[in-house]
Amino acid sequence: MTSPPRRLPGEGTAHTVEQSAGELARLAMARMDETLGWYRELSAAQRSQVGLVAQAGISQFVEWLRQRERHAPSAISIFANAPQELTRAVSLRHTLDLVRTVVDVVEARATSLAGPGDEQLVLESVLRFSREIAFAAAEVYAGAAEARGAWDARLEALVVDAVLRGEADDSMQSRAAALGWDDVAGVTFVVGRAPLAASSPDAPAATVDSLRRAARHLGVEALAIVQRDRLIAIVGGTRDPLPVVEHVADRFGPGPVVVGPTVPHLFAAGRSARAALSGLTAAVAWPGAPRVVESDELLPERALAGDLPARRRLLDRAHRPLTESAQSSQSPLLETATAYFEHGGSLEASARALFVHPNTVRYRLARITDVTGYDLTRPRDAWAVRVAVTLGRLGGTGATPGPAVGLSDAGQPAPVGRRGLEESSNL
Repeated sequence: MTSPPRRLPGEGTAHTVEQSAGELARLAMARMDETLGWYRELSAAQRSQVGLVAQAGISQFVEWLRQRERHAPSAISIFANAPQELTRAVSLRHTLDLVRTVVDVVEARATSLAGPGDEQLVLESVLRFSREIAFAAAEVYAGAAEARGAWDARLEALVVDAVLRGEADDSMQSRAAALGWDDVAGVTFVVGRAPLAASSPDAPAATVDSLRRAARHLGVEALAIVQRDRLIAIVGGTRDPLPVVEHVADRFGPGPVVVGPTVPHLFAAGRSARAALSGLTAAVAWPGAPRVVESDELLPERALAGDLPARRRLLDRAHRPLTESAQSSQSPLLETATAYFEHGGSLEASARALFVHPNTVRYRLARITDVTGYDLTRPRDAWAVRVAVTLGRLGGTGATPGPAVGLSDAGQPAPVGRRGLEESSNL
């Protein structure tokens, strides 16, 4: 059923409103300057753009007042002269403040503008028009937010890909700045399997949005992409990322979520990425790995898989302190560790092999913990030190493990390639 035409005000009223459009716009601008703090903080150019929007709105109202259509004209034309950047400087809430201010000004002048008997009609027209404009403004801002979201997702994918490739160049710097990451400190690379549902077309965007929201709820920043079967996140703004990753771990698919070392800023995140990706590859060798695991906890597996930086780090952490103790006047810690391994972790058997008292072995084990950070009475720590000792001895013979599967000869992740980038950014 067609709605009846809208009742129009008298010609005198419409003419008076039309003649007063400029004055109404001037009064509205003065009222905004008087009552809206955010408006006073805008630059001169932005204030001018807001003024154009207000004038366009009043002009559209005058035009609509003469027409019989019940619905107000599209507000797209009202915002047409305003640049896209204005939606960043002026929020939707501010735009509604603008609409409310103009309505208040017109309402205050309704009696003097309307002819006899048209006062209520003018008031109703103002309220109906302002309602339509408010809904249209929400639509404009929703469209702007959607466009920004798509662009940000593309920038995000490019930044993460640059981190994966170790390309901390000017283009990465500008993209990071556009995302607000140019001054974020305490950056950590995190990787795990993507959720099984992420194979559907819309799932990657929903997955990364959920991860970002959860991270921001904890007060940290997060970049995230789904790349083939991996969910990659870069967490920033914290030096202690483990609680954050544990909180968002349910966004990842099955298997371990590997946390790389924290680096000072995004442009050094390549080191964190290499460690985390190497850890994800090597984690299959540790069936009992915790759900959230630091890449350094996977040093033995990474070293055996051919990750040369992991091999060097494990040797520096576990093998070198033991060999240095053997060359100094300190206790022969390397000899003690070897005996402890070869005798199944038995204090008494190790003591007999070393011709010392069991308490001496106990003391030396404590010293090993002090200098390496590994407690040989714990099976996992003993395994790490045993791998380090073995690799250290192999290093003395010139033997070098080959590169790990998925790593380049330099022990770095192989580049993802154009196809991987397209898949990761197709959100």
